[in-house]
Amino acid sequence: MFEETPAAPAARDNLVVGSKVKAYVKSQGAMSSGALIGAVSDKVYALLDDAIGRSKANKRSTVKDTDL
Repeated sequence: MFEETPAAPAARDNLVVGSKVKAYVKSQGAMSSGALIGAVSDKVYALLDDAIGRSKANKRSTVKDTDL
């Protein structure tokens, strides 16, 4: 009778300090869009997910700088 709508993806916390990102972009003579902070945070999540996968593949529970 009623179709279930797919659940919206859970919102994730930002992993970056927005004001610091914007200040850096501005210091380079560029402007930042409103979506920049979320996009940078998504990239950080992806980077960390890859590093976590690498550490697990090496049978470690500690993520190291070399995993990046």
